[in-house]
Amino acid sequence: MAVQKTWVVLVLGLSLRSQVQTGEIIGGHEAVPHSRPYMVLLELKMWQNKTRYCDGFLVSDEFVMTAAHCQARIYYVHVGLHKFINNRTLKGIEVSRAIPHDDFSNTRGFNDLMLLQLSKKVKFTDHVRPIPLARRSDLLPQRCLVSGWGHSKEKPGMASALREVNVTLANDSSCDEPHAYFSLGIIGPSHGDSGGPLVCENEVAYGVVSRGDKPCHSFHYKVFIKIPDYLAWIEGHLRKK
Repeated sequence: MAVQKTWVVLVLGLSLRSQVQTGEIIGGHEAVPHSRPYMVLLELKMWQNKTRYCDGFLVSDEFVMTAAHCQARIYYVHVGLHKFINNRTLKGIEVSRAIPHDDFSNTRGFNDLMLLQLSKKVKFTDHVRPIPLARRSDLLPQRCLVSGWGHSKEKPGMASALREVNVTLANDSSCDEPHAYFSLGIIGPSHGDSGGPLVCENEVAYGVVSRGDKPCHSFHYKVFIKIPDYLAWIEGHLRKK
Protein backbone atom coordinates (compact mmCIF):
# COMPACT_ATOMS: atom_id res chain seq x y z
CA MET A 1 0.00 0.00 0.00
CA ALA A 2 1.48 3.36 -0.99
CA VAL A 3 2.53 5.44 2.01
CA GLN A 4 0.86 8.81 2.29
CA LYS A 5 1.01 11.44 5.01
CA THR A 6 -2.69 12.13 4.70
CA TRP A 7 -5.52 9.65 4.42
CA VAL A 8 -7.71 9.61 1.39
CA VAL A 9 -11.21 8.21 1.60
CA LEU A 10 -12.53 6.55 -1.52
CA VAL A 11 -16.28 6.18 -1.67
CA LEU A 12 -16.97 3.05 -3.63
CA GLY A 13 -20.47 3.33 -4.98
CA LEU A 14 -20.64 0.37 -7.35
CA SER A 15 -21.04 -3.35 -6.79
CA LEU A 16 -19.22 -5.98 -8.84
CA ARG A 17 -21.75 -8.29 -10.41
CA SER A 18 -25.09 -6.87 -9.26
CA GLN A 19 -26.21 -3.48 -8.02
CA VAL A 20 -26.32 -3.31 -4.21
CA GLN A 21 -27.98 -0.62 -2.12
CA THR A 22 -25.85 0.29 0.87
CA GLY A 23 -27.90 2.59 3.13
CA GLU A 24 -27.31 3.01 6.84
CA ILE A 25 -26.96 -0.66 7.70
CA ILE A 26 -24.12 -2.94 8.73
CA GLY A 27 -24.65 -6.26 7.01
CA GLY A 28 -25.88 -5.11 3.60
CA HIS A 29 -28.78 -6.33 1.49
CA GLU A 30 -29.54 -9.86 0.36
CA ALA A 31 -27.31 -10.97 -2.50
CA VAL A 32 -28.63 -12.44 -5.71
CA PRO A 33 -28.85 -16.18 -4.87
CA HIS A 34 -25.62 -18.02 -5.73
CA SER A 35 -24.03 -14.94 -7.30
CA ARG A 36 -21.01 -15.37 -4.97
CA PRO A 37 -20.17 -19.07 -5.57
CA TYR A 38 -16.86 -18.79 -3.69
CA MET A 39 -18.59 -17.98 -0.36
CA VAL A 40 -18.73 -20.65 2.36
CA LEU A 41 -20.30 -20.65 5.81
CA LEU A 42 -18.14 -22.11 8.58
CA GLU A 43 -19.89 -23.91 11.43
CA LEU A 44 -17.48 -23.95 14.37
CA LYS A 45 -17.86 -26.52 17.14
CA MET A 46 -16.11 -25.08 20.18
CA TRP A 47 -14.64 -26.76 23.25
CA GLN A 48 -17.63 -26.15 25.57
CA ASN A 49 -20.15 -27.71 23.14
CA LYS A 50 -20.98 -24.26 21.81
CA THR A 51 -21.46 -23.45 18.14
CA ARG A 52 -20.16 -20.30 16.46
CA TYR A 53 -20.12 -19.17 12.85
CA CYS A 54 -17.62 -17.49 10.59
CA ASP A 55 -17.42 -16.95 6.86
CA GLY A 56 -14.79 -18.14 4.44
CA PHE A 57 -14.16 -18.53 0.73
CA LEU A 58 -12.94 -21.23 -1.61
CA VAL A 59 -9.44 -20.78 -3.03
CA SER A 60 -9.24 -24.26 -4.60
CA ASP A 61 -11.23 -27.50 -4.70
CA GLU A 62 -9.62 -28.51 -1.39
CA PHE A 63 -8.86 -25.31 0.56
CA VAL A 64 -10.87 -22.54 2.20
CA MET A 65 -9.47 -19.22 3.40
CA THR A 66 -10.79 -17.61 6.58
CA ALA A 67 -9.60 -15.61 9.61
CA ALA A 68 -7.23 -17.20 12.14
CA HIS A 69 -9.38 -16.07 15.07
CA CYS A 70 -12.10 -18.45 13.74
CA GLN A 71 -10.28 -21.47 15.21
CA ALA A 72 -12.42 -24.27 16.64
CA ARG A 73 -12.37 -27.89 17.82
CA ILE A 74 -14.31 -29.16 14.76
CA TYR A 75 -15.22 -27.34 11.55
CA TYR A 76 -18.05 -27.94 9.10
CA VAL A 77 -17.84 -26.12 5.77
CA HIS A 78 -21.08 -25.33 3.91
CA VAL A 79 -20.53 -24.66 0.20
CA GLY A 80 -23.04 -23.53 -2.41
CA LEU A 81 -25.24 -22.02 0.31
CA HIS A 82 -27.59 -19.05 0.06
CA LYS A 83 -30.30 -19.57 2.69
CA PHE A 84 -29.22 -20.57 6.20
CA ILE A 85 -31.56 -21.95 8.87
CA ASN A 86 -29.83 -23.27 12.01
CA ASN A 87 -31.53 -26.61 12.50
CA ARG A 88 -32.33 -27.31 8.86
CA THR A 89 -29.05 -26.59 7.09
CA LEU A 90 -27.47 -29.81 5.87
CA LYS A 91 -24.28 -31.05 7.52
CA GLY A 92 -21.23 -29.53 5.90
CA ILE A 93 -17.88 -30.92 4.81
CA GLU A 94 -15.48 -31.68 7.66
CA VAL A 95 -12.03 -30.08 7.79
CA SER A 96 -9.03 -32.40 7.94
CA ARG A 97 -6.43 -29.73 8.78
CA ALA A 98 -6.54 -26.15 10.04
CA ILE A 99 -3.49 -23.97 9.24
CA PRO A 100 -3.52 -20.61 11.05
CA HIS A 101 -0.72 -18.24 10.12
CA ASP A 102 2.40 -18.91 12.19
CA ASP A 103 2.63 -15.27 13.31
CA PHE A 104 -1.04 -14.74 14.15
CA SER A 105 -1.42 -12.52 17.21
CA ASN A 106 -4.68 -13.14 19.04
CA THR A 107 -4.15 -10.08 21.21
CA ARG A 108 -3.36 -7.60 18.44
CA GLY A 109 -5.08 -9.36 15.52
CA PHE A 110 -2.08 -9.18 13.20
CA ASN A 111 -1.64 -11.88 10.50
CA ASP A 112 -5.25 -12.95 11.04
CA LEU A 113 -5.69 -15.51 8.28
CA MET A 114 -6.04 -19.28 8.15
CA LEU A 115 -6.32 -22.03 5.55
CA LEU A 116 -8.67 -24.98 6.08
CA GLN A 117 -8.02 -28.19 4.17
CA LEU A 118 -11.23 -30.06 3.42
CA SER A 119 -11.63 -33.78 4.10
CA LYS A 120 -12.81 -34.21 0.51
CA LYS A 121 -12.55 -32.16 -2.64
CA VAL A 122 -15.55 -30.17 -3.76
CA LYS A 123 -17.00 -30.46 -7.24
CA PHE A 124 -17.21 -27.14 -9.04
CA THR A 125 -20.62 -26.05 -10.34
CA ASP A 126 -22.35 -22.76 -11.14
CA HIS A 127 -23.00 -22.47 -7.37
CA VAL A 128 -19.58 -23.65 -6.12
CA ARG A 129 -16.41 -22.10 -7.50
CA PRO A 130 -13.15 -20.66 -6.08
CA ILE A 131 -12.18 -17.02 -6.35
CA PRO A 132 -8.76 -15.88 -7.66
CA LEU A 133 -6.41 -14.14 -5.24
CA ALA A 134 -4.94 -10.69 -5.85
CA ARG A 135 -1.27 -10.52 -6.74
CA ARG A 136 1.09 -8.06 -5.05
CA SER A 137 0.16 -4.44 -5.72
CA ASP A 138 0.97 -1.10 -4.10
CA LEU A 139 -2.30 0.39 -5.32
CA LEU A 140 -5.40 0.70 -3.17
CA PRO A 141 -8.02 -1.63 -4.69
CA GLN A 142 -11.12 -0.13 -6.27
CA ARG A 143 -14.82 -1.15 -6.37
CA CYS A 144 -14.87 -3.45 -3.32
CA LEU A 145 -17.60 -5.30 -1.45
CA VAL A 146 -18.00 -7.82 1.35
CA SER A 147 -20.50 -10.67 1.71
CA GLY A 148 -21.58 -12.80 4.64
CA TRP A 149 -24.24 -14.30 6.87
CA GLY A 150 -23.33 -12.08 9.83
CA HIS A 151 -25.56 -9.84 11.94
CA SER A 152 -27.37 -6.83 10.52
CA LYS A 153 -29.40 -3.98 12.02
CA GLU A 154 -32.66 -5.44 10.76
CA LYS A 155 -32.79 -8.30 13.27
CA PRO A 156 -30.45 -10.00 15.78
CA GLY A 157 -28.57 -13.20 15.06
CA MET A 158 -27.13 -14.62 11.86
CA ALA A 159 -28.75 -13.58 8.59
CA SER A 160 -31.03 -16.19 7.02
CA ALA A 161 -29.61 -15.47 3.55
CA LEU A 162 -26.28 -14.24 2.17
CA ARG A 163 -25.98 -10.46 2.28
CA GLU A 164 -23.50 -8.09 0.69
CA VAL A 165 -22.55 -4.44 0.83
CA ASN A 166 -20.11 -2.01 -0.77
CA VAL A 167 -17.42 -0.59 1.50
CA THR A 168 -15.51 2.67 1.78
CA LEU A 169 -11.75 2.09 1.82
CA ALA A 170 -9.27 4.49 3.36
CA ASN A 171 -5.52 4.83 2.93
CA ASP A 172 -4.25 5.90 6.34
CA SER A 173 -0.52 5.61 7.00
CA SER A 174 -0.98 6.66 10.64
CA CYS A 175 -2.54 3.28 11.58
CA ASP A 176 0.12 1.01 13.02
CA GLU A 177 -1.13 -2.29 11.59
CA PRO A 178 0.98 -3.69 8.74
CA HIS A 179 -0.39 -5.80 5.90
CA ALA A 180 -3.98 -4.59 6.17
CA TYR A 181 -6.64 -2.64 4.32
CA PHE A 182 -9.11 -0.47 6.24
CA SER A 183 -12.69 0.58 5.64
CA LEU A 184 -14.18 3.61 7.32
CA GLY A 185 -17.63 3.97 8.87
CA ILE A 186 -20.39 1.65 10.09
CA ILE A 187 -21.15 0.12 6.70
CA GLY A 188 -19.38 -3.17 6.17
CA PRO A 189 -18.81 -6.52 7.90
CA SER A 190 -20.41 -7.14 11.29
CA HIS A 191 -20.39 -9.85 13.96
CA GLY A 192 -20.39 -13.25 12.23
CA ASP A 193 -18.77 -11.99 9.00
CA SER A 194 -15.18 -12.74 10.07
CA GLY A 195 -13.16 -14.66 7.51
CA GLY A 196 -15.10 -13.54 4.46
CA PRO A 197 -13.36 -11.97 1.46
CA LEU A 198 -12.86 -8.35 0.51
CA VAL A 199 -13.67 -8.67 -3.20
CA CYS A 200 -12.50 -5.99 -5.62
CA GLU A 201 -11.93 -5.35 -9.33
CA ASN A 202 -13.05 -8.19 -11.60
CA GLU A 203 -14.11 -10.36 -8.64
CA VAL A 204 -10.68 -10.96 -7.14
CA ALA A 205 -10.12 -11.50 -3.39
CA TYR A 206 -7.89 -8.75 -2.00
CA GLY A 207 -8.47 -9.20 1.72
CA VAL A 208 -9.85 -11.31 4.57
CA VAL A 209 -12.35 -9.81 7.02
CA SER A 210 -10.53 -9.58 10.36
CA ARG A 211 -11.97 -7.11 12.90
CA GLY A 212 -14.85 -4.69 12.98
CA ASP A 213 -13.62 -1.84 15.16
CA LYS A 214 -9.98 -0.73 15.18
CA PRO A 215 -9.50 2.69 16.79
CA CYS A 216 -6.97 4.86 14.99
CA HIS A 217 -6.75 8.43 16.30
CA SER A 218 -10.30 9.82 16.04
CA PHE A 219 -11.49 7.21 13.54
CA HIS A 220 -12.69 3.63 13.83
CA TYR A 221 -11.93 1.21 11.02
CA LYS A 222 -12.92 -2.26 9.91
CA VAL A 223 -9.81 -4.29 9.11
CA PHE A 224 -9.08 -6.64 6.21
CA ILE A 225 -5.89 -8.72 6.10
CA LYS A 226 -4.07 -7.90 2.85
CA ILE A 227 -3.91 -11.09 0.76
CA PRO A 228 -1.19 -9.91 -1.70
CA ASP A 229 1.28 -9.69 1.21
CA TYR A 230 0.75 -13.38 2.08
CA LEU A 231 0.83 -15.06 -1.33
CA ALA A 232 4.07 -16.97 -0.65
CA TRP A 233 2.63 -18.40 2.58
CA ILE A 234 -0.71 -19.26 0.95
CA GLU A 235 0.69 -20.84 -2.20
CA GLY A 236 3.31 -22.75 -0.23
CA HIS A 237 0.58 -24.55 1.74
CA LEU A 238 -1.60 -25.11 -1.32
CA ARG A 239 1.30 -26.88 -3.01
CA LYS A 240 2.02 -29.08 0.03
CA LYS A 241 -1.48 -30.55 0.38
